[in-house]
Amino acid sequence: MSVNKLERLLNLTAVLLNTSRPLSADELRQKVEGYPPPGAAFHRAFERDKDDLRVLGVPLKVERVPATDPPVDGYRIDPEEYYLPDPDLEGDELAALHLASLTVRLDGLDDQEALWKLGGLGATDSPGLQGDEVIGVGQMVASIPTDPGLVPIFQAISEGASIVFVYGGTERELDPWRLDFHRGRWYLTGYDRLREDERNFRLDRIEGEVRRSGQPIVHLPKPATSEEPRRPWEVGADEPTVASLLVDASRVAGARRQLGDHVQIDERPDGSAVFTVPVTRYDAFRYFVLGFMEFAELLEPAEWRQDIITWLEAIVVRHEASTESPA
Repeated sequence: MSVNKLERLLNLTAVLLNTSRPLSADELRQKVEGYPPPGAAFHRAFERDKDDLRVLGVPLKVERVPATDPPVDGYRIDPEEYYLPDPDLEGDELAALHLASLTVRLDGLDDQEALWKLGGLGATDSPGLQGDEVIGVGQMVASIPTDPGLVPIFQAISEGASIVFVYGGTERELDPWRLDFHRGRWYLTGYDRLREDERNFRLDRIEGEVRRSGQPIVHLPKPATSEEPRRPWEVGADEPTVASLLVDASRVAGARRQLGDHVQIDERPDGSAVFTVPVTRYDAFRYFVLGFMEFAELLEPAEWRQDIITWLEAIVVRHEASTESPA
C-alpha cells in the first residue's frame, strides 16, 4: 500500500515522539512506512521530511545514538517541548472559548480542532444541543480577515526571531513584538532597526513575503511604566512630521488631555492655542483633527492642510448631489 507524504510525516512524528532514545535514519526508515529503499533517494526524502518538520515548528532533536562507533546521529522529539501544557481551564472558561469559536473566526481557518485539544466540545458533540442551537448562537456573527504575513510573523514573535520585509519600497529589518487587529486591519508593532525606534506597520501594505533575517530579537518592548501611552498618530512607520494645530478656546482643555503633556503649546490672547504635534501616522492624525469639527484648524504642513480641505470639499459635493431634486 502506498503512503503519501503527509501520512509519512505523521507516522514519522509519532515514532519520534514515542521513542525513549534517539533513532538513526536507518532505524527510522525501517519503522516508518513510505520511504524508498536504502540509498540516495531515501536520504533525499528523509532530509526533506526533517526540513518540513522544522518549518512546522516541530522541536526535532539531533543527538548521538548510544553505543555507536563511529558516532551516528539520531533523532527524537521531546514530548515536553512538543505538547502545549494543559491550561487547566474551568467549565465557564471553556464555554467562553466555545462561544468565541462559534461566533468569530479567521477567514479560511477552522478553530474547532484547537477547542477540542483544550477540552471543549464541537457543536454537534454538545450534550442536549444540535446544530446551531449551541449556547444560543444561531450563526457566525463576525469573520476576521487573514493575511499572508500572519503565520510567519506570529512564529517569529513566539520564537524570538527578527524578520525582514519590504515596506514603502524600503527593506526593513524588524524585531517583532506584537500583532493587533483594529478596524478591519492587522497591524505589526516592533523595533525597526533601520529607523532605530519603535514602529507600526499595516500588514496589507507589506510588499512580498515576510522572511526571517537569521538574527534573534535584540530590542525588547519597554517595560510598562506610568508614562503616557503612545497615541495612534505616534506609532506609524514614517519619519516624524511636525504638525501645527490651532484649537478654539472652548476645546483647548480637551486637546491638552488627548495630546499629552509632552506636546508644545502656544497660547493666544483669545484663549485659543496652537499645539505642535510630532506625527508618524498621518491617517490617524487626520481623524483626530476632524473630530474637533469647526473648533480646530490644521495650519501646517501645507500639504496635509490641503488634503483635509480637498477631502471636506468632496463630501460637500457628494452631499449636494444627493439632495438635488430631479429636473
